[in-house]
Amino acid sequence: MLARAGALPVEDDRWAHENNSTTAKATVQGRELKLSNLAKVLYPLTGFTKRKLIDYYAAIAPVMIGHLAGRPLTVTRWPDGVQGKSFFQKQAPAHRPEWVRTVSLPSERKPIDYALAEDLPTLVWLANLAAIELHTPLARAEAIDRPTALVFDLDPGAPATIVECCHVGLQLQGMFENLGLQSYAKTSGSKGLQVYVPLNAETYSYADTKPFAKAVAELLERSEPDLVVSRMRKSRRAGKVLIDWSQNDARKTTVCAYSLRATERPTASTPVEWSEVRSTLERSDPTSLAFEAHQVLERVADRGDLFAPVLSLVQELPAH
Repeated sequence: MLARAGALPVEDDRWAHENNSTTAKATVQGRELKLSNLAKVLYPLTGFTKRKLIDYYAAIAPVMIGHLAGRPLTVTRWPDGVQGKSFFQKQAPAHRPEWVRTVSLPSERKPIDYALAEDLPTLVWLANLAAIELHTPLARAEAIDRPTALVFDLDPGAPATIVECCHVGLQLQGMFENLGLQSYAKTSGSKGLQVYVPLNAETYSYADTKPFAKAVAELLERSEPDLVVSRMRKSRRAGKVLIDWSQNDARKTTVCAYSLRATERPTASTPVEWSEVRSTLERSDPTSLAFEAHQVLERVADRGDLFAPVLSLVQELPAH
């Protein structure tokens, strides 16, 4: 069950008494947290404050944690709000609470200790760091070379919008349906759309999934060259949709379902139904797939986690 929007679920009333001040103390599932700069505006256009950021992540936690669990986390922090400077962070901060779980993974220079956001206190702690965006790999840390899904990141080049992405997304959905595969869509929370094909099988590595994703992207590029590109060159992007298949890589991360984005408004990467994708295409209305924090909470309360099958559905890629 989702927590009530606008109220951090705590085990005492200190948050309720202090949440209008700049700092507060809260006990979250037995963990003591000091929350700071609560009145700081992170999204100036809407007045969305750090307190609202913390409240959102606390409220969405029951569905979001499943998509974060076990996956080494990369965050983008915006301490002065979305109009200020930001920085990526893979290494978990040295000043983290002792109860924040981490996992050490090799990198080119030295191992990185990634945070694992697997419980409500950790998610609240991250929000208090102004970690607005939460990005995860396609694999879990325990099997870091074995992706649990395919992803196709559809990125429109202006003047194309998410409407054109919906057309491409529906082409992908139809293609996979013909192969006997189910696929699921979510907004990027920014300009584009992302299509996931769950696998959840121990037999696949990125050596299997990345070439498959590339072949799919190139097939659509050949069939609709005026709309689709499969390569990153900006000179080819204007008015077209890039199918970024390169996300299917051990070194890449994708924004997690339900993560907020550092856009003008507090929009989130939101799972959507294919009927909504089709409706957006038919109406040619890009705003119909833009969901802000409060709308995401309302959708989940009404529809549940539309992205849940991505975590559990076992599917096999067609034989080469």
